[in-house]
Amino acid sequence: MLKTKERFEKIIEYFSEYQPVAESELHYENPYQLLVAVILSAQCTDKRVNIITPPFYQVFPNVEKLAKASQEEVFELIKTCSYPNNKSKNLIGMANGLIDLFGGEVPSDVDDLQKLPGVGRKTANVIASVIFNKPAMAVDTHVFRVSERIGLTTNSKTPLETEKQLVKHIPENLIPIAHHWLILHGRYVCNARKPKCEECGIRDYCRFIGN
Repeated sequence: MLKTKERFEKIIEYFSEYQPVAESELHYENPYQLLVAVILSAQCTDKRVNIITPPFYQVFPNVEKLAKASQEEVFELIKTCSYPNNKSKNLIGMANGLIDLFGGEVPSDVDDLQKLPGVGRKTANVIASVIFNKPAMAVDTHVFRVSERIGLTTNSKTPLETEKQLVKHIPENLIPIAHHWLILHGRYVCNARKPKCEECGIRDYCRFIGN
């Protein structure tokens, strides 16, 4: 059985060599658009969000337009995603929060971001790492599940526990891309029900198959 430090080193080495570029699959052109997309992505696929956002950005191209929107207007544009009622409220609240608290600019600080409606720690970490390249580890369902399965985390009960264990062992400069490595690995290889172990490049370092 590999020790935790060695497992991290081997897995990081593999992804660094074979997946040197790993990025969000959400479509966006600026911090405002990514913030909208990440809020919409909660309990919803990136594919669905990428269908919803182009017409949304046409109607609400900036935070000022969104802040003045009615909940009904927003709902009509996002009704095919999960929890459209709550997300409609949160998107309008987020826009008003950006204007009232930060002059309409998306802040880079994780704590500041969490002051906005609809922005929890995961969303804040995504914005901080993707837009501002900060060493913030966003833990979504893929990261939470994959990290525990392959053995990067042990007995983690919450996303925050997972985040702390990952940040402890991943070099700071690699934390932003490591988030995407784990998401993409969980999405395309290490599936929840039927992981594709036979084609997995890190199978020799994976706790799930006995390493």
